[in-house]
Amino acid sequence: MTSLMIDQFSCRQDNFGVLLHDPLTGETASIDAPDGTVIADELRQRNWRLTHLLVTHHHPDHVEGIAALAEAYSPKVIGPSAEAGKIAGLTQTVSDGDTFEFAGRTVKVITTPGHTAGHICFYIADEDLLFAGDTLFALGCGRLFEGSPEDMFGSLARLGDLPDQTRVYCGHEYTQSNGRFAVTVDPDNDELAKRMEDITDMRAKGLATLPTTIGFEKRTNPFMRCGDPSIRRHLGMEAASDVEVFADLRRRKDHF
Repeated sequence: MTSLMIDQFSCRQDNFGVLLHDPLTGETASIDAPDGTVIADELRQRNWRLTHLLVTHHHPDHVEGIAALAEAYSPKVIGPSAEAGKIAGLTQTVSDGDTFEFAGRTVKVITTPGHTAGHICFYIADEDLLFAGDTLFALGCGRLFEGSPEDMFGSLARLGDLPDQTRVYCGHEYTQSNGRFAVTVDPDNDELAKRMEDITDMRAKGLATLPTTIGFEKRTNPFMRCGDPSIRRHLGMEAASDVEVFADLRRRKDHF
C-alpha cells in the first residue's frame, strides 16, 4: 500500500490546512476547513479532488470553509456527534471509538474534551498519523473554553497512550510561543532547550514546526509531563496530583 501524501499549508493568521491524498484511489481529505478559498486553491494546484472533510470541533476558524468546499466538491463531511448542532453541513457524525474508512485505511475517532466539550481527534494507525485539532499542540495544549482541567488532562493522557512514533498534526502554528512558556516551567530539560533552538531557527526561516510526534511531546511538552519531579519542584507542587499540576500549568500559560 502506498503511503498517503500529506500537504500542510498556512491558513488565516496561524491555522494550518492539511490535505491527505491517496495516489492510488484519488481520495483526498481535508482536516477541518479554516479557509475554503485557500484549501480549494491548494486542491487545484495539486489537481486533487476533495472526497472527505474531517472536522475536529465547532470553532469558526475550523469550520468556516465547509459550505464553500461542500458546494464545490460534495465531500463526505464527518464531524463530532456531540457538536452536530453547532456545525452546519455534516453528512456523518461520529463518537468516541467509532471507525470509518478512508482510502482503504481505518480512521479511528478519539473524543478529547477540554478545548470544546465534543472535540474529536482522528487517528490512522496504519500510517502512524494523528490529527489533533486544538487538543494537543507542539509544546502545548488547547485553552479550556468548554472543559475542565480534568477533561483535558484525561484527553492528553489518551493521546499519550498512542505509539511514540505517531506523527501529530495540529490546528495551529503555536510552537514558538508555547516553547517560550515551556522553558519557564521545565528549565532543566536539555532536550526542550535544544528543541527551542531548532524552533527558533525554523521560524526565522519561515518553516513550519509541525508535524511533531507523540514521543517528542512526552519528552518536552510540560502539559504531558505533569508527573515529572523537576517540573513539580520548580512549581513547588511536589505533593500535588497530576491534575492539579496540569491545572496550574494551564492557568500560568493563560496569563503568560
